[in-house]
Amino acid sequence: MYDDASYYSFAPSTQPQNETQQTSKHKRRQSLLKQPNDVQADARLTDGNTNIVEAEETPRGPPNATIIRRAQSYSDFHDAVRAVLNPHITANEDAKKIEGRKIKAELDFVDWYHNLEHDLLDSSHDEYTSYQDQLEVSQSHLDSLISSTTSTLDLLASLSKSFQAVEAQTTAFQQQCEGLLSEQKRLTEMADGIGRNLKYYSYLEPITRRLNAPGAGNFVRGKEFSDMLARLDQCLEYTAAHPSHRESSTYKSRYRLLMTRALTLIRVNFVGSMREIASDVTKRIADRQLNDTTMSALLYAKFRVGASELKKVGLEIQKRAVLAAGAEPGAEAEYQSLMNELYTSYAATRGKLVIPLVRKKIGDIAMAPSTSKDLVAFARSSIGYIRGVCSDEYELWREWFDGEDGLYDFLESVCEPLYDHLRPRTIHENQLLKLCELCMLLQTIYIRDPDEESEPLEAFQLDFSVLIQPALEDIQTRLVFRTQTILRDEIERYKPKPEDLDYPARNRRVSLSGTKSNVPITSGRKGSVAEPTTPMPKAPMIVEEGDSPRGRDLRWGLDTEAAFEGWYPTLRKAMWLLSRIYRLVNSTIFDDLAHQIVHQTTLSLHHAATQISSKATNADGQLFLIKHLLILKQQIVAFDIEYVTPDVSFDFSGVTNTFWELRERGGLFDPRNLWRFVGGGLLPRVVENMLDAKAELDGRLRTVINDFTRDFAGRMTSAISERAASMRGFEGGSAVRTVQEAAGKEVPLLRRKLGQYLDDSRTQETLVKAVQDQVVQNYETFCDRYEAEKGSTGKAVSKKGKGREDEVWDLDTFAEWTDSIFGVSRLDTRDIDERSRSRSLSRSGSV
Repeated sequence: MYDDASYYSFAPSTQPQNETQQTSKHKRRQSLLKQPNDVQADARLTDGNTNIVEAEETPRGPPNATIIRRAQSYSDFHDAVRAVLNPHITANEDAKKIEGRKIKAELDFVDWYHNLEHDLLDSSHDEYTSYQDQLEVSQSHLDSLISSTTSTLDLLASLSKSFQAVEAQTTAFQQQCEGLLSEQKRLTEMADGIGRNLKYYSYLEPITRRLNAPGAGNFVRGKEFSDMLARLDQCLEYTAAHPSHRESSTYKSRYRLLMTRALTLIRVNFVGSMREIASDVTKRIADRQLNDTTMSALLYAKFRVGASELKKVGLEIQKRAVLAAGAEPGAEAEYQSLMNELYTSYAATRGKLVIPLVRKKIGDIAMAPSTSKDLVAFARSSIGYIRGVCSDEYELWREWFDGEDGLYDFLESVCEPLYDHLRPRTIHENQLLKLCELCMLLQTIYIRDPDEESEPLEAFQLDFSVLIQPALEDIQTRLVFRTQTILRDEIERYKPKPEDLDYPARNRRVSLSGTKSNVPITSGRKGSVAEPTTPMPKAPMIVEEGDSPRGRDLRWGLDTEAAFEGWYPTLRKAMWLLSRIYRLVNSTIFDDLAHQIVHQTTLSLHHAATQISSKATNADGQLFLIKHLLILKQQIVAFDIEYVTPDVSFDFSGVTNTFWELRERGGLFDPRNLWRFVGGGLLPRVVENMLDAKAELDGRLRTVINDFTRDFAGRMTSAISERAASMRGFEGGSAVRTVQEAAGKEVPLLRRKLGQYLDDSRTQETLVKAVQDQVVQNYETFCDRYEAEKGSTGKAVSKKGKGREDEVWDLDTFAEWTDSIFGVSRLDTRDIDERSRSRSLSRSGSV
């Protein structure tokens, strides 16, 4: 229940002093409970106990700790108490022994006996008395322990309360310290933030003083100036990102003014340095005559000396001449005008030095005997010189600026002398061949075709095609104009000569000369199996007067004059124009020109066929037109003419006519008249002016083939036509015999006519077959009509076989008979080209 230490501190030490000194080192003293009974009790124990109680009443300090072993049982405790009381018992026994020796009488004995009896009685109660004494000692000891424990507990409670108060105070102090630390941190961060914010505003005054100081432009090329511009950029970005700060807009506008001031100083320094270099070069050129090598070294080496340093300075403006995010299309960067001034100043300075030399050199080339009259030679020499000058200027520009903004504008000004000489000579050039040659020269040497697979330009390489493009456009414009002029004068307004319309005699002359002029020339993609007398080229090849040596073409090794002798002049001119301008002009422009050329050529051929029909026979005119339309159709395949988009326009003539009509009637403001005419004339009409030469050519070819087959078949079957059958006295059998006789006469004439105009046997057989089919179709129509008439009169018609000679044949019998009369040979379908041609001809108009 209680701590044993309180008991240990109750019993004082009874060992000698020397033993205490020897056993004080971590050894416990012998307990009184283990001492023998005969040992005399130390009288100081009671005194020590009193002292202990007194010490507890008036404590002066913590008691000294004693190392006394704990009693193991109650007997030990009883022995210890007995040892305390033993001195009194010994004294009583000694007194009794002395009284026993003094008994001399009976009264003494009685007294002694009574005393002894009393002593015996007392001795019989000694154990209880001793136990009572022990209990009293234990009670007093325990009471002292309880009081000591109570005082200790009270002390501990007070200490606990003190500790709790200290803990509460410590916790409060800790919280106060933490609050102070957080407040210190907040104030520190606030002070740092204020310092950082004020940093962007504190730059204003020193930068203002520095930029407005005298001689501020002297330190433009230094590192400090670049750092100052970087700080200005940071300040502008900060003020733009924090518009809520007080006076942020004011500082932003002032910083922007300072940035403009600084970049203006750069421009002034840049322009001034360039003028100094140009002035020095101009002075040296004026002092003495210089050769080309010295002139080149002076013009370029002198400008390369300070180029790298000024390029770094110019980059400060270029880095800031950038469009802001979200800028409108077409907007200009804030400082782009300053950068443009640098470009303009450089271009003006270099132009004053270079352009006069270029103009003088181009003038010398134009006056040279070899180039004064030859446009192509002049263009080749002058463009080669200009290209070298532009390459040198391009390299010098890259040393002054980073990028190509403004470069090609400057190079175009350098090329102006070339344009000034080349443009007038191009305008006055009337020879189409010269224009084509010049256009081909520029396209093959200087212009990069985006459709062709070629090596891309390097990162820093001059694109000369941009500079020569204006000259090429001038040449192409002149080429298109000359093409339209030739189309108008030599095709649209062509007046045929008598020998041009002398058909079929012209065919006989060509046949006698040993040529097969009417064989269509293929485009080079497919070949013909039936070889004509004169071999034809594998690409469209047209002859122009003076274009090649007379007689044989050096390129193809064949007699070109003879090959194209049978062609109508407008067809020859059309093919020549198409072959010359092909791939020399824009594809859209070429398609438009090609459609116009084919359209006008088709009209010219149709007009010529009409005149031939009036002078010769109708079949001659039709075969002439078929022959030339087939040639034109096959020739234009090589040029890849695309479909022309319809030209949509509005016709307001109906609106005008309607209003005039209403005005004449006097009902212009009558609502009923307005509603009456709203659907018929008040709205403009949409007109599509579509010019598709291919469709027109196919349509005319289909029409002329149908007319040709219909005319020949009509002459053969005129005896059984509806008109002849309606005449009085018509006999079917005799009419059929007349058809047989006419077919026997007309078929040889048909083949002879086809042989005069067409050399290709497959084309001839196709047309003969078309005439045969038309004859059979006419006979079928006659049979249907004849059967209907005979059926109404009750007379039977022969359904199979020839029957009597005066009867009408059935359709199958007549068809078999036409096969034997026309004798159409079987077409060779193994030739892909000829099979395609037959299908094209059949689609074009065969029945």
